[in-house]
Amino acid sequence: MAVERSASRRSDGSDRGRQLRRKFFNLATGFDMNFFVLLMVILIIGLATLYSASHVYAFNYNGGDSFFYIRKQGLFAAFGLVAMLGISMVDYHVLHRFAWIAWLGSIGLLVLALFMPSETGIRRWVQVGSITFQPSEIAKFALVLLFAHLISLNHKKMKTFGVGFLPLFGILIVTCGLVVIEPHLSGTLLIAILGFSMMYIGGVRGWYLLAVVVAGVVGVVFMVLVLGYEQDRIAVWLHPMESFANEITFADGMSGRDHAWQTVQSLFAIGSGGLLGQGPGNSRQKHLFLPEPQNDFVFAVFCEEMGFVGAVLVLLLFALLMWRGFKIAMKAPDKFGCMLALGLTLQIGIQVAINVAVVTNLFPNTGISLPFFSYGGTSILMLMAQMGVVLSVSRQSRMEKI
Repeated sequence: MAVERSASRRSDGSDRGRQLRRKFFNLATGFDMNFFVLLMVILIIGLATLYSASHVYAFNYNGGDSFFYIRKQGLFAAFGLVAMLGISMVDYHVLHRFAWIAWLGSIGLLVLALFMPSETGIRRWVQVGSITFQPSEIAKFALVLLFAHLISLNHKKMKTFGVGFLPLFGILIVTCGLVVIEPHLSGTLLIAILGFSMMYIGGVRGWYLLAVVVAGVVGVVFMVLVLGYEQDRIAVWLHPMESFANEITFADGMSGRDHAWQTVQSLFAIGSGGLLGQGPGNSRQKHLFLPEPQNDFVFAVFCEEMGFVGAVLVLLLFALLMWRGFKIAMKAPDKFGCMLALGLTLQIGIQVAINVAVVTNLFPNTGISLPFFSYGGTSILMLMAQMGVVLSVSRQSRMEKI
C-alpha cells in the first residue's frame, strides 16, 4: 500500500510538472505564430521600402543625413516590437477597466490638437517638447476598445435602439466630428467605416446604420454641389492630368498644377513600374519629384521599384494578415476578445484599402498612412501595440484549451 501511495504521489507530481511546463511554454510562445510571422515580414518589407523612398529626400532636407527617417522609424519599430511582445503576455481582459479612460483621454487629446499652432490651418498633431504625435492614432484604438467593451457587456440588447445603437453612434459622432475639424477627411472616413463595421458585426440593426449612411451621403452631396465644399479637391481627383496642366488659380489661391502635383507624380511612379518594376532602390520619382515620398505615398515608390507583381504580393500579405486576425477573433474565448481582435484587424485592412485608393487616385488625396510602411513614430508604436493585443487574444484562447 505504501508503495502504491508513493507511486501515486510521483504520478501526480509528474502530471502537475507537465501541466506547469505546458503553461510556461504557452506563456512564452503561445500566441498565433502565423500571425506573428506575417506581421514581421510586412514590417521588414515596410522598413526597407521606407529607406528606399526616403533617403534622397532625407539627404536634401536633413543636412545630408540619408538615414534620418529610417533611423527614427527603426527605433520606434524596435520599441513597438518590445511593446507588442510585452502586451501579448498580458491578459487582454484587463483592458475592460481602461475602455472609458482611453476614449475620454483620446477625445481630450483631439481637442488639444485643435489649439496647437499651425501655419497651414491643419491641426492633426500635438507637440510636447520635442515629441510630436497624432491623437487620431490613439483615438482609433480607443474607439475599438470602447466599442468592444460596450458590445460585450450589452450583446443581448444590441438590436435595441436605446442600448445597442444610440450610445455607440454618439461615441462615433463625437470622435469623427473632432477628427474632421482638424481637418482629416480620410482619417474620419476610416474611423466611421471601422465604427459602423463593429456596430453591424456586434449586432446593431442594419436599418439603423443604413439610414445614417444614406443621410450622410445626402449631406456630403449637398455640401459639395450646393455649398461648394471641397470642389477643387474633387475636380483634381476626377481630372488629375487636366488639373496638372491647368494654371487657373483655385479658390484657395493654389493653381491646378500645385493641387494635382502629388497625385500625378504618384501615377507616374506606378505607371513606370510596369509589371516587374525598376528594381529595388531604382525609383526615379523619389528624386524630389514625388513630395515627401516617405509618408502617405510610399506605396507609389514601392510600385515603381517592384512593379505590379510586387504590389500584388504585398497586398496579399496584408490579406493573409487580416485572415489570421479574423481567425483569432473567431476563436476568442469571449465576446470582448472577439470584438477586440476583429476591430483591430479591420483597422489595418480599412487603412490599407484607403491608402492604396488614394495613391492610385481611386479616392481623393486626403492624407492617410500605409500601415507598417509610412513614416510616423506614433503610428508604428500604436500599430505594434495593437497587434500585441491581437496576439494576447490568441494566447488566451489557447490557454483556455490547456
